[in-house]
Amino acid sequence: MTLPPGSTIGIVGGGQLGRMLAMAAAQLGYKCHIYAPDKDPPAAEVAALFTRGVYNDEQALARFGAEVDVATYEFENIAAGPLSALADHAPLYPPRAALEIAQDRLSEKDFVTRLGGRPAPYAAVSSRDELEAALGRIGAPAILKTRRFGYDGKGQARIMNAAETDEAWADVRGAPSVLEGFIRFDAEFSILLCRAPSGEVLLWDAPENVHSHGILDHSSVPADPALRPAIAEAQALARKVADALDYVGMLTLEFFATADGAVFNEMAPRVHNSGHWSIEGALTSQFENHIRAICGLPLGATDLIVPEVTMQNLIGDDVERWRDILSDPAAHLHLYGKGEARPGRKMGHVTRLIGRGERL
Repeated sequence: MTLPPGSTIGIVGGGQLGRMLAMAAAQLGYKCHIYAPDKDPPAAEVAALFTRGVYNDEQALARFGAEVDVATYEFENIAAGPLSALADHAPLYPPRAALEIAQDRLSEKDFVTRLGGRPAPYAAVSSRDELEAALGRIGAPAILKTRRFGYDGKGQARIMNAAETDEAWADVRGAPSVLEGFIRFDAEFSILLCRAPSGEVLLWDAPENVHSHGILDHSSVPADPALRPAIAEAQALARKVADALDYVGMLTLEFFATADGAVFNEMAPRVHNSGHWSIEGALTSQFENHIRAICGLPLGATDLIVPEVTMQNLIGDDVERWRDILSDPAAHLHLYGKGEARPGRKMGHVTRLIGRGERL
């Protein structure tokens, strides 16, 4: 079914991803209705409607669903169960099954493994004794990650040797977790995919990503040519994931490029930070194609419009550089309308359309 312009799109979540989705939707003539627990979320500033409500309030979500023509969500750290109340009243994309898998690190690793993907060595951990046993099998160094509600380096503890086991278990507060073995990798990259209700799949050039303190620092497109074999392998897996879930909308999978090929890290059933460059750098952005997909519109071409693009996150006080950024004619500044510039908080990003050979 195709939703005509003038229809209302419900977005669960009020952060910067919801903000950029709402801006892309407005360009296509759609209205957006934001649902979030915050008083003044960034997305509400650019949306037609805003409802303040908590994510586990099924009655409020049902009322919200009755007021929109289609619904989506901007991040995966929300309980999937209550969203069924919304889905009873409006189509919800991506499907809840994708959310349920992606918000549990153990479930997503098991799911990807069944499809032929290759994560780093991992083991489920639900007690201190299980952590000890997992370390015995996987070895150190390793990283302990909570199964749920972790992003941008949160909910993680490194274990460089056995002496750090107790401290790591305390850091995750005994939450059900996954122990992952360290791997040697040459680079990190992500696969950005959009799937239409018809099953049509489009991919963008894979960005090469650099992280700092567990947070994405910058992305460069296209990635180093040496990564092409790993990227092709990862793209094939991403298609399998999308088809297995009968997916609709944007899907992002993150990978490590190793000597043995692509190693799966995690997936996000949504638009993604590593795809922000596509707003200016591609013929159609990840945000516009997500809106196109969930509304049943034809997908737009994803080709690069310049030889190279870089995207740099503005974290915390980095946002104070806005004057200098605007003095660069190749720079496109995006500020998210957030108040306090706390350490580790994404305040905006800057995209640069550059000539061949130039890098950050």
